[in-house]
Formats: sequence, structure tokens, C-alpha cells
Amino acid sequence: MNPDRDRTERGRRTAIRLLRALGLVAFAAGPLLAQTHKVAKPETVVRAVGVYEWTGEMAKPAASRLIPVSLFIDGKLQDAAEYLAAPIPFALLTGNVYELQKSGIALGTLDLAFARHLVAPENASTTFDDGWFGYGKFVPPALPKKSTLKPSTTVAKINALDEDPDQPHFSSRSAAPGSGGSAAPTSGTASPTSDAPAADPDRPVMRRHTDSSSQPSDQSSASSGAPADDPDRPTLRRRTAPPDSKNGPSAAGPVDTALNDDPNRPLLHRGKPVGNMTDVDIPKLSGLPVDTDLHQMAAVSDAVNHPPHDFSRPWDDEDEHQAILAKMQAAARAELTKYEAANAVAPAVPHAPAKAASAASKTRHAVAKPAPPQPTEALLDEKLLGYTLSYGGAATYVYHAHTDGLGPTLRFVTLVAQINMQGEPEVALKNVTDAAHLDRTPRMRLVDAVDAEASNRASLLFELRAQNSRQFALYRVIGARADQAYITGSTQ
Repeated sequence: MNPDRDRTERGRRTAIRLLRALGLVAFAAGPLLAQTHKVAKPETVVRAVGVYEWTGEMAKPAASRLIPVSLFIDGKLQDAAEYLAAPIPFALLTGNVYELQKSGIALGTLDLAFARHLVAPENASTTFDDGWFGYGKFVPPALPKKSTLKPSTTVAKINALDEDPDQPHFSSRSAAPGSGGSAAPTSGTASPTSDAPAADPDRPVMRRHTDSSSQPSDQSSASSGAPADDPDRPTLRRRTAPPDSKNGPSAAGPVDTALNDDPNRPLLHRGKPVGNMTDVDIPKLSGLPVDTDLHQMAAVSDAVNHPPHDFSRPWDDEDEHQAILAKMQAAARAELTKYEAANAVAPAVPHAPAKAASAASKTRHAVAKPAPPQPTEALLDEKLLGYTLSYGGAATYVYHAHTDGLGPTLRFVTLVAQINMQGEPEVALKNVTDAAHLDRTPRMRLVDAVDAEASNRASLLFELRAQNSRQFALYRVIGARADQAYITGSTQ
């Protein structure tokens, strides 16, 4: 065996293994380099959420007010009625614009004119008029502008085509095919060799206005035929930019006497400006009207215009609506039964006398008649709404109803549920109470679904109404579970 040949063969195998290892390293490093990307700075979000309440028509409310709820700033939810309240809360400053939304879709705006801090008197029976409130002017959404374009009555006509209209051609009209001649002028066009008409000295001429630095002398102006500039001729100029402007002073030069700079110059407005409105111009809503008269809507104020996100979940058809309603009704009646069993007072059972006991022993083996079925309790003012709170999320349903009666017999039920794989509702949030125990368990009334953090994920905004006070709370619903994300202070 030749030792030199063995060393050469071992060296060749070692080199092959080394090249293979380097190839694997390069292959593994390739995807790592491809995955590197620039990390963008997170967006700074400042968003306020409130509840707009009014009576009467929305376009012309009889009385209205804005209740501040939450302020999302620095990545946290703060109390909008207390944040930077020196002296007016940041969310209620004059000039703030709130977008009135229904399931994330804007139905108008509210321009805040002023804010008031109300303090309920000590002898007041209710404390609903307690705390900060904002008042403003409702502005309906602008209607889309109608197009001013009109169809043309003149048929388009091209004069530079060959005799064959079906033959594509990209040059001017030529002579006879194959003749090689020049193009003949069409009717209505001047020949390139024809003489142009002489210029009319009295014909008006439009010229670009030039400044004095580039103005020709009188002799040159006279020789060119252009009229000399009239020093008293009025001109239109752009307003001079301020000295610290990015673009510097205007090229048109300063204006000595600008009419718009007169501080005493009268201004024309349609009605009174919002910033000058007072309590007389905007009727304030006070107290708490009945449910049939009070209207509520979520209000959102954000310095950045975000694309609209519709969180509503429309029904496929009426059959689906009735099917979901029947399931929510069954779940509501089950919760009402549990509440009645846990809170109703059981009637006292007196001890039976001896004779009655003897008679009962004789009929012990008698067949008992089945009790008649109890009538189904009516659910009044039912309301069922469906939402899709996030992209690709499960449908979330909110159900409201109440029973008939007064005091303890008037019971309210609110359910938030999602339908599971078996088609049955999984209750994520439930609230059952009666009119006599609202201080112990407040009644939950849905305002709407609202995106409180500009994250394209909506929370459910509820009003928690007690006997003489109320609060507002945000709930996140994920995976058939509801978590309270934020709750305001009580008006009490």
C-alpha cells in the first residue's frame, strides 16, 4: 500500500466534509438573515370614550349631555372624568370632537362647547346629576357630494385614421397605401406651408405677471408690443409667510394693507360658533328619564383618523334570529329560576293536628294527582344583539329582558353568550336582579360595543344602574369568558 496515496485520499475526504459543513452553516444562516426586519415605533394612542345621552330626536335633541368614561393613554385606561382635571378634565376640553358610533360606524359628531361639574345637594333623592358632564352640538355626517360631470352629447371623432376603420394605425393619415407620398392635410386643419394670419394689434393678450427686477425697459416693451404695467392696477397675491416659516417669505412680497388683518373686521358665521355657545344654546339633560325616552350612544374621540370597523354581526336570515332567540330565552328563564329560588321567601308550613295526621295516614297509599304545569313567565321588552368583537372571533350575543310586576316581582336579566361547537349558548356574563335590590346588585344595560384602545378589538360598554346612582364599565369577552377591563367611579 502506498502511504502517500492514503494521505492524499484522507485529505480529499476531510476537505469534502469541511465543505459540506460550511454549506450547512450557510444554509442555516440564510433564513436567519432573511428574517431580520426593521422594528417600527409603536403608535401612540390617545383615545377617549364617553356615553352620549339625549332625549327627543337625534338631529335636534330636546336635551343632551356627554358622560366621560375612559381615557386610553400611555397604554392604560384612565378615568376620563379625573385625568388632568385642572380645572377641566382633558377629555372635556372645549373644541374636542367626539364621533358618535353605532357598533363602530360613525353616525355623526359632537363638538364640545363647554363642560360643567355638578354637585348633587345633600337632600337630593337621587345623585344622577353628580360629576363632570360635557355639552356640545351634534353635527350629522356630511352627505356625499353629487357629481357635476355630465355625459357629453358630442360623439368623439378621430380624423387621423386610414380609410379602413378596422385596420389599426398609429400614424397620421397617409397617402394612398404603397405610394410613399406625404400625408395630405385633412379638412379643418391648416397646411404647414400656409401663411399664418397677421397678429391683430388690438387683440387682448394674457401674459404672466413679472416683478420689477425682471421688468424690461420702456423701449423694449414698446418694441415687443406688450402694454406697460399700470402701477395702480390691482393684483392678487398670497399672504406673506411668517419669518420662521419653513418655506420662508412669500415670493410675491409683503402686502402693505391686508383687509383680513383688521381685528375689527366683521365675520359671517352660520349661527353661533360652537366655542361661544352657553347653557341657553344647548339644553342640558338632567336627572334620569325613563328608558323609553332616554337614548344612549357610544362616543369616541381620537386625534388620529382610524378606518371604520363594523363590529355588528348581521343575521343570516330570520330563521337564525329566531333560533338564537329561543336559546337565549331558555337560558334567561333558567337564570331567573335560580335567582327566585335563592332570594324568594319560602312560605311557612304549619304542624298538622292529630286528626289530620290520622286522616293523612289513611290516604297515604292513595294515588296523587299530578300538579298542573306552571304557566311560562313572560319576558318583556326583549332585545337581542349580535357582535363580532374581533377579526375572526366568535359571534357574541347580548340579551336583555325583564318580567312583569313591581318591586321584587320586577326582575331584570342580562346575558352575554357565545355559541359553542354543539350549537348551545355558553354564558360568559350574566346579571339578574330585581327592582327592590338594585343597590345590592345593579342592573346592567348595554350601551354598545366600542373599541376603547384603537386595537380593532371591541369591548362591551355597560351601564350599571343602581337605585339612586350608576357606573359605566367595559368588558372584554374572549373564549366565552367576560373580564371587566375598566369601571368608572360611582355618581354617589
